[in-house]
Amino acid sequence: MARKKQIIIPIAILAIGIGAFIGFSSMKKPPEEKAEVDNRPIVAVENITVMPMTLEVSSYGVVKPKYETTIVAQVSGEVVELSDKFVRGGLVKKGQLLARIDPNDYHAALIDAQANMASARAALETEVAQGKVAEQEWQQITDTSPTELSLRKPQLAQELANVKSAQAAILRAERNLQRTEVRAPYDAMINSRTIGLGSFVGVGSEIGMLLGSAIAEVRLPVADNQLQFLIDQGLKSTVNLSGTFAGEELQWQAEIVRSEGVVDDNSRMTYLVAEIKDPYYLNHSNTAHDLPLRFGSYVKAKILGMTIENASVVPQYLVDNNQVALLDSESELHYAVVNVIRQEGGNVVINKGLLDGDQLITSSLDYPVEGMKLALINEEEAQNDDVATSLETAEVVINENEGE
Repeated sequence: MARKKQIIIPIAILAIGIGAFIGFSSMKKPPEEKAEVDNRPIVAVENITVMPMTLEVSSYGVVKPKYETTIVAQVSGEVVELSDKFVRGGLVKKGQLLARIDPNDYHAALIDAQANMASARAALETEVAQGKVAEQEWQQITDTSPTELSLRKPQLAQELANVKSAQAAILRAERNLQRTEVRAPYDAMINSRTIGLGSFVGVGSEIGMLLGSAIAEVRLPVADNQLQFLIDQGLKSTVNLSGTFAGEELQWQAEIVRSEGVVDDNSRMTYLVAEIKDPYYLNHSNTAHDLPLRFGSYVKAKILGMTIENASVVPQYLVDNNQVALLDSESELHYAVVNVIRQEGGNVVINKGLLDGDQLITSSLDYPVEGMKLALINEEEAQNDDVATSLETAEVVINENEGE
């Protein structure tokens, strides 16, 4: 009996120990699974857009009339009439009367010239008749050839000269009479008037200044290194002008008609001249959006130049030694060699080396190596979300085991 107890008791103790071990083992928490760590550098990208682009050259200038004319008196006399439009800012048509100088003296001079003409014609006819009589008398006296003096040809030439002199006097008198009427030589705006009603003017006295309203010009300075982006040095190029009128930003269109052909000594710029037809809309009806381009206005200009078929715009700081960093389809770093044709502010225009849809890396890399694996910011966020979800699932399982 004692021997049986010695055998049963150790077995019971061993069974109790094994049961306790199994019980404690079932209460032990399983080891947490560690998430796989992604050591790829995280980058941000932008999609490249490749499209046709028309290059523009910026400039500026002041609007001025193509023609400016100082009107002066060509005859002397008292100003007896002034047009209501002959005031500063007035718009006049070609041939419109601006002022009239007293024409009475010039009427009298014309009548005097016409009288002298009549006398000269009468003297000429008389001399012609006397020449015929002298020729007949000479033939009755002798059969020899008469001399020119015998036929009164010198006297006839003198009378012909007197007639031509009288004709010239009439032309001068008519011209001076016409000059008593001061008329606009072209469609114009009155810039100034220096005479008044009743004032006396002499030959050469200034009457006023006109500004041609048919065509306006803008001198546009262009740097030498910008001319390469214009077609045919800018000749016939379209220009978009912008300026402020009554507090509103407006635009007009012009055309480059010529280059001044020299480099300015002070600014070292080449000046291109743009023309604007009918800037005050005098020859066609204007709409509410067709406001006049006033002389003296300061305008900004965009000269349209050559067109690049496959152009893309990239921030300048992303271009290093004519290379840009791209993220390829395998999520690897790839350097593309590009051709920069122009800088525009903080950007550069590229015409070779990039394709539409390429992913341009916009974030910096500490130790970039061609072909290295990279991760996008949105991919990293998705991985973090997956890890968080896995941890939450593991915690739920553990809690359920503990509850059991």
